[in-house]
Amino acid sequence: MGEVIVVTGASSGFGALAVRRLGLAGHTVYAGMRETTGRNAPAVAELAAYASEHAADLHAVDLDVLSQGSADAAIALVVAEQGRLDVVVHNAGHMVTGPAEAFTPEQYAQLYDTNVLGTQRVNRAALPHLRGQRSGHVVWVGSSSTRGGTPPYLAPYFAAKAAMDAVAVSYRAELLRFGVETTIVVPGAFTRGTNHFAHSGTPADTATAEAYEEHYPGLVDQVGARLAELEPAWADAGAVADAIVTAVGAEKPPFRVHVDPSQDGAEVVNAVADRVRAEFLRRVGLTDLV
Repeated sequence: MGEVIVVTGASSGFGALAVRRLGLAGHTVYAGMRETTGRNAPAVAELAAYASEHAADLHAVDLDVLSQGSADAAIALVVAEQGRLDVVVHNAGHMVTGPAEAFTPEQYAQLYDTNVLGTQRVNRAALPHLRGQRSGHVVWVGSSSTRGGTPPYLAPYFAAKAAMDAVAVSYRAELLRFGVETTIVVPGAFTRGTNHFAHSGTPADTATAEAYEEHYPGLVDQVGARLAELEPAWADAGAVADAIVTAVGAEKPPFRVHVDPSQDGAEVVNAVADRVRAEFLRRVGLTDLV
C-alpha cells in the first residue's frame, strides 16, 4: 500500500517533479502550494491533467508555509480525507542573489521565515499525527551550499539553508524514538529544470548593490554562468525527485542523500560531520539515536 504524502512548495521545480514521480510510484500525494485558486490555478490544472493521464492519486492542497493556520488546515484536510499521514516533504524555499550587505535585515528574516520557520509550521501541524501513529518519515530538501563550495552573492539563501539543515539534524534524533524517520536530500546547483535562479529575489538596498557592482561588475551573471558550465550536460533536476521517491520507498530510509552532478564537495564534508556527530552521540550514551 502506498504512503500518504504532503510535499510543500510543489507548484514547480523539485516539488512538482517529486509529486508526479511519487504518484507514479503508487503513493497518494498532496501537492502543497499557495493560492490554488489564484496565481497557481494553472499549476493545479496541470497536476489534475497529469493525474488523470497517468491514473495517479494526486491532489493539490492550499498550503502557505508562511501561515500556521494554513499549515494546520492543509494537514487537517489530508488526514480527514485519507485517515492518516505518512510522509512530509519539506521542499518550499526561496532564493535571493546579490551582495550580502545590500539585503536589509527584514529581507534576511523573510528568507529565514520561508526556508526555516516554514518547515517548523508544517512540522507543528503534521508531527502530532506521525508521533501518534508511531511511524512516519520527514524528508527535507536541503542544499549542498550548507557545506559545499559556495560562490559569493548568495549569502542569505545559504545561511537559511544551513539553518534548515541544523534543524533537520536535531529533529532526526528527537523523532527516532517515536518511530519517525528523517532523510535530508542534498541537491547541488541545478541551473536547469527549476526556477530558483529565474525567480530569485534581489537586494532592497539598490544603492549599496550598485556600489558593489563597481568592483564586482556582472558578478551575479558570472556566477550563474559558471555554475551552468560546471553542471554536466546530463544533469537532470528529476534526479532529486527520484532520490525522494527512493528514500520514501526504502525499508530503512537513508539519513542523507546527495544529488550533486557538479560535485561541489558537500558530500565529503557532510560525511565527516555526520560521522563526528554519530561518535558524539555514542559518547554521551545515546547510541540508539545513531
